[in-house]
Amino acid sequence: MSEAAFNIIRESRAIAILRSNDRETGRHALAAAVRGGFRVLEVTLSTPGAIELIAELSRDPKLLIGAGTVLTAEQARGAVHAGARFLVSPVLDIDVIAEAARQSCLIMPGCATPTELWHAHRAGAALQKLFPAPAGGPSWLRSVLAPMPFLRVIPTNGVEVDNAGEWLAAGAFAIGCVRSLFAPEELAAHAWDKVEGRARALLSAVLD
Repeated sequence: MSEAAFNIIRESRAIAILRSNDRETGRHALAAAVRGGFRVLEVTLSTPGAIELIAELSRDPKLLIGAGTVLTAEQARGAVHAGARFLVSPVLDIDVIAEAARQSCLIMPGCATPTELWHAHRAGAALQKLFPAPAGGPSWLRSVLAPMPFLRVIPTNGVEVDNAGEWLAAGAFAIGCVRSLFAPEELAAHAWDKVEGRARALLSAVLD
């Protein structure tokens, strides 16, 4: 299961990452992202009803669903049992990485330094989340990957439509789209057509 998820993320090159304070808003926002072309979706566990959303979305075989903001082994187990096929954390936690391995689930721990990226890789994390965005952005990533090209880094902060291609050109494995896709003001206004348009623009920048 983790190998299949890995390959889908590699091919898609972009993940829609939802953080919402309202379950129904989140559901509509994700639907708009899917209409815009996204097939890899991450629902952060800080979103109300996140487990239910993961279970609902994971029934669609065309989608790859993950859980974000996973901070404990218990949360990891719950998310996988609900249908999550990849797990994402804002931090590097060895217990969460170990639990993901026990669940045969892809894990992407959060890393902010070259040392953390290295430790995540050594701990068995096939992917590493770059969070928060470092000063220099794509240039920073290019510098880190020069001596460690085996890292598979996915920036999830500081990614915009006008620099998505730069991140990938610098060596990013894929990109994570949060505010660049789900702008808070557009979610508040239920402007789903604008979310869909943002999704198309981001994917065009990534896949062209």
